[in-house]
Amino acid sequence: MRIIKRGLLLLFTILLLIGFYNYPKLNILAGYSAKMTGSSVFLAERDLVFTDSTDTNFSPINLATNTINEENKTAQSSALGLLKRTSKYREGFGNVLLVDGFELDSNMKKPTRSKPDDTTEFPYGNAEPKDSVFANIDYDKLNSTVDEMFNSVNKTRVILVIYKDKIITERYDTGFDKNSKFLGWSMTKSITSALFGVLQSKGLIDVNDKAPFEEWSNDDRKDITIHNLLQMNSGLEWDEDYNTISDVTKMLFLTEDVTKIQLGKQLIGKPNETWNYSSGTTNLLSGILRKQFDTHQKYLDFWYSGLIDRIGMNSMTVETDMVGNYVGSSYAWATARDWAKLGLLYLHDGNWNGDSLFDKDWVKYATTPTPTSDGWYGAQIWLNAGGRYSDVPKNMFSFNGYQGQNVFILPDQDLVVVRLGLTKNADVNNFLSGVMNSFK
Repeated sequence: MRIIKRGLLLLFTILLLIGFYNYPKLNILAGYSAKMTGSSVFLAERDLVFTDSTDTNFSPINLATNTINEENKTAQSSALGLLKRTSKYREGFGNVLLVDGFELDSNMKKPTRSKPDDTTEFPYGNAEPKDSVFANIDYDKLNSTVDEMFNSVNKTRVILVIYKDKIITERYDTGFDKNSKFLGWSMTKSITSALFGVLQSKGLIDVNDKAPFEEWSNDDRKDITIHNLLQMNSGLEWDEDYNTISDVTKMLFLTEDVTKIQLGKQLIGKPNETWNYSSGTTNLLSGILRKQFDTHQKYLDFWYSGLIDRIGMNSMTVETDMVGNYVGSSYAWATARDWAKLGLLYLHDGNWNGDSLFDKDWVKYATTPTPTSDGWYGAQIWLNAGGRYSDVPKNMFSFNGYQGQNVFILPDQDLVVVRLGLTKNADVNNFLSGVMNSFK
């Protein structure tokens, strides 16, 4: 009996130590699950069963148990019964993950949205486009290329290919259609960047100015420019690791104000000489956008009036943090067609059916390689200038997000290609070259 008691005590001690060291990870695990569950159910309008079987059905997130409260618009996730996290949906703001003791501001007014144009044909409106058949496209080859993307390895949810402003193929996986909203993850960064392009074109901001933070005024960080931040080349410390308790996971799943977490980071390199991918930097940029407006409401409205609704991405919602700042690094949801519109805006050098949001100089700036990025990154936009995709033109650029969210822009081919999925391991080079080879 004494031996059994000692064994149970040892087992209890081991379990206690395991719990102690893994409790913070459980916090992130439950936080991710609560955030994604609430957004999927209340914003994307998927049911809980479907969400559990798709959006949160991967290790270790599938260890959490999820429930929803339709009346309160909340989602709760329990990590192994040891820790619970809650998120809450608010119309206009999206779904926000809460921390214990935080009370959302119930007086905050939602962003002002414009009325969708449902009479003009896509892409310049939301009406169904007319069928278009091009003689220079081998549709059998195109369909064969698309078929490959929907196998069990590539895990694609939607492929949308637009040529000369016309949809030439559009394919959805089971459970999704043209009205389904998809989380863009880091494609949201390209939304944030485009807003700087809008302000720059109006002469309301100069990206070459120093970043407007008093906290940096008395040390070497005072030399960091908005340009350095847009190129993620500031030299600031940041750990972007989604598999551990890192800067990015703490920011997304534990922080009330996402615009401040990188503000306190120190230099570990020289500005313009140290490229380091950082979602914290993008949310710092969201904070800079906030500084351009004398009220929070104007900041909230500008993202839609200045860009999103202006080009008819009416399905899009950019979610905020707990204090009402846009999570410009990660949390924009929209249909595949609306994600394509952002690509078309860049394909047409910032001109949207006669409305100039920015000019070709901004597009050139945004797609100029960041020093030390090996030709892989511009101003919150991914590039192929370094030839990573060997069979794809070097002037191809893209908006990319976690788990394989992509909008590819191929200027010479007059193509915008959207691929949204559940893995980043799909063979992009083979896919895009297959699309191009479909043209005679």
